[in-house]
Amino acid sequence: MREIGQIYESCSSVKKNKKDLQFDLSSLPSLAAEMMISGFPLELMDGDAGHVPVIWISAVLDKLIQKLGDQRVFVLSVLGLQSSGKSTMLNAMFGLQFAVSAGRCTRGAFMQLVKVSDEMKTQMNFDYILVKVRLNPSCVFVHQNVSDVTVVEKNEEGRIRFEEKLDEMTKLAAKEQDCDAECFSDVIRFDVQNDVKYFAQLWEGSPPMAPPNPKYCENIQELKKTIMSHASKSHGTMLIDLKDRIKDLWEALLNERFIFSFRNSLEISAYRKLETKYSKWSWTLHSAMIETENKLHNKIENRAFYEVEETDLQTELKKTSEEVEKSMSEFFEKDTDAEILIQWKSSFEIKIKEIQENIVGETKKKLNRKHLENTLYEKSKELALKLKDKTNDEQTLKKKFDLFWKKIIRDTHAIREIDIKTDVREILSDVYESAPVRKRKRKDIFCVTSYADYVQLKKTSGFTGSFTNAYRSAKETFSHSLSKEDETQIRSLVTDVIQQTDRMIESFNISKMGYNISCIQLLTDYIKRKVTEHQEGSEKYEFKNEFFVDLVYSICKRAIKMIIDQHTLFRETICVKKREQYYSIFQKYCHGTTSAVIFGEIICQKLKVPIEQNVYKKTAKDLADEIIKNCESLNGNRSNLEKHILKTLAEEEDFDKYMNYVENPREHFKSFIRDEVSRYITDKFSVSVLPKMKENIKLLQQKIMKAAHESAEHVQVNRGDVGLWLKSFTQQLSDVLIFSEKDLRAVKHDVDDFNLLEDVIRKELPAIMSDISSRLNGKTFPANLDYKFRPGELLIDHFCQCCWVQCPFCKAVCCNIIENHHGDHSVAFHRLRGINGTCSHSTKNLCADICTNLVASDQYFYTTDGRFPCRDYRTAGGVYADWSITPDLSELPYWKWFVCRFQKDLEKYYNKTFEESGEIPDEWRKYSKQDAVESLDKYI
Repeated sequence: MREIGQIYESCSSVKKNKKDLQFDLSSLPSLAAEMMISGFPLELMDGDAGHVPVIWISAVLDKLIQKLGDQRVFVLSVLGLQSSGKSTMLNAMFGLQFAVSAGRCTRGAFMQLVKVSDEMKTQMNFDYILVKVRLNPSCVFVHQNVSDVTVVEKNEEGRIRFEEKLDEMTKLAAKEQDCDAECFSDVIRFDVQNDVKYFAQLWEGSPPMAPPNPKYCENIQELKKTIMSHASKSHGTMLIDLKDRIKDLWEALLNERFIFSFRNSLEISAYRKLETKYSKWSWTLHSAMIETENKLHNKIENRAFYEVEETDLQTELKKTSEEVEKSMSEFFEKDTDAEILIQWKSSFEIKIKEIQENIVGETKKKLNRKHLENTLYEKSKELALKLKDKTNDEQTLKKKFDLFWKKIIRDTHAIREIDIKTDVREILSDVYESAPVRKRKRKDIFCVTSYADYVQLKKTSGFTGSFTNAYRSAKETFSHSLSKEDETQIRSLVTDVIQQTDRMIESFNISKMGYNISCIQLLTDYIKRKVTEHQEGSEKYEFKNEFFVDLVYSICKRAIKMIIDQHTLFRETICVKKREQYYSIFQKYCHGTTSAVIFGEIICQKLKVPIEQNVYKKTAKDLADEIIKNCESLNGNRSNLEKHILKTLAEEEDFDKYMNYVENPREHFKSFIRDEVSRYITDKFSVSVLPKMKENIKLLQQKIMKAAHESAEHVQVNRGDVGLWLKSFTQQLSDVLIFSEKDLRAVKHDVDDFNLLEDVIRKELPAIMSDISSRLNGKTFPANLDYKFRPGELLIDHFCQCCWVQCPFCKAVCCNIIENHHGDHSVAFHRLRGINGTCSHSTKNLCADICTNLVASDQYFYTTDGRFPCRDYRTAGGVYADWSITPDLSELPYWKWFVCRFQKDLEKYYNKTFEESGEIPDEWRKYSKQDAVESLDKYI
């Protein structure tokens, strides 16, 4: 029968002319219906393939209705473990013909009609009993092979424990589905005293010679009476309704891919608890590495450390790593759901290991950089010593210093004026010697309406035959016509590159280090890598050289102002602020101030910036820890974050922000996180942020004075010089401050009074600390931090290192928490296709359907490669092949409210309308904003 059903379904799915077939396949359902009436079972689910042939089952039931009329049936289902005697029990109870034998299993699910006798019809409200289809709203539990069914006390105790377990699982399932059920009987009619049966063994003795056990037959009759008692109270189900219920049940099974990958509600609850723990473990590792990065960065700057190896970072991270491992071990071993959780232990251990390897690798790259050395102090001192005994006139000294300073500015390469355009041309000429870098007029790639002119078809794009050759020739002569999906992907690439290069320019720290051509080299290398990666992922097209060249030019053109502004700030710092500082030193040397006093004042002045950096970075890290614990939108996983984003969008009802979320989800997430952090800092600055900063300043002041005192003692005991003092002083501060011997090497040789030096530092340092404290406020806090150390950026790194691939139909973002993950992309809830501008083919009617309904329909969609059935969307290849989209019966009311609320805005935005096939259903308009927001809490 299974094969007959498969043949029928195959033939039904083929839309070709069937007149030439030698056999009329339409008669097959009628034959199957006759067999069912005769008492033969019909396979409902293919146990080998795990598939319900809905077309075949529906056709058979239609024929059954034709032959019997729309009879009322009582559905009886039997569920149980493999080889637990289900078929034997049904055969004994109703005289059925399910195949049974030693070692045999009934694979799949079957249904069989049992006709109710005329005598029984007077007691029952139905004509047939249909065995084995679905779980009805009432049930009876049967325990088979119980050795002594007369032990009442033991069975009573078992009943109580059994009911407790059912109630526990019901509460968990109700919590997941947002229901109010408290016990199993709230969902399914069940009486623990009457609906739990204990059966004796089938055989009396050991098979094969043992006779049947009479007690088993008695138990069967007792169970049959209970079932008939339930049946007499039931109104049954009409056959036509049964057909629809089978179809609905199968679609629900397909839809709940996540739910049915678990055995029960306990597993679902345990897995979600594990996800929350995983988020905390990963943040613990990230947080510890940020602290390690700050400490090692200080040591590198202080020359206490020269180059960082991965082993160094792993050593620094070892303690935290062991703590995380211990926490994981305790969670998997001691949690109340430990027996369930153990199945995922290995996979999550691998995930944590991968996170650790990634953050170690990235941190190593950040730390191994060289910085510019400052020699201005040495030269200022040399000039002062030359003029010391020649003149005391301030005007003469000032003129001499001004002439000296202009020469310094002129001769110092890093302070010179820069020509970024020339640097870009030079690098691009090296990259593409054959490219017309100078001859061709460059396009601003951000302003083009289509990228078709920048691509050409790949030779492996799948076209064959003479038509293809002509097609390719025409396309290569003009341009490749890109599909909407291709255009969107390239635009997304350009957007990502823009955003990342902005971050890179920030990380170059040009305002402190100055500009050099290596900045452009790094940008160019990054852009090249991203373009190559994107190109390798495309099966249809490849970029022309002009795409890369124009992209680099456009990004550099856009960045020129930012780079020049930062380099100008660097030059002003050197030319103006540093000038004042070094002129003061110059004056003091000219007037005969002792080296110990000057040295002490210089140390305090040079400590000012490192102290500020430490205070801001340490506070930022502590604040990020606090925010992730206390901020409601940021204290969970990415799904929780997205829920709060959608709630905020609904509250603000800003259409432009909605479209930013739809078209640039990653950037919208980042912007939302930054706003949340900024709001938290503003609200909590006086009660949380400021106290942390002042406490850090106090601790630093104490540590600096301790280092100065111990260094003085160290020099006196060892009869050392200023070099030994400075070495001791900087080493004691090397793990908290960027402060090294190299900054002071010009003056350290002529200081010999170390008690005086300590007194000068003790006197000058409080004023420096007071000045820093006086400038602490909510606005300067983030502004004075390097971009990568800001709390918002730390949390962005934590939340946004995940998959951001969008559904090719509706642009919903893949919900996988791992970037570049294995397997298909998927999303919990898809949305209306019209939201991203999709129209019905050859019309300007925006689609009002949801792609999860689309893949269950007989509709088609179009790409540049042709027309494809929505049911078989994967056959379109490319991005479509990488997505798992199943029919979704639980549509999110949120997006229905959105499209009704912003219908006119969407129509204006896309210059299209929701008309005809895309008309918005009237029932959608009943949803209020409150309904939309509440649906987020219910489903996400």
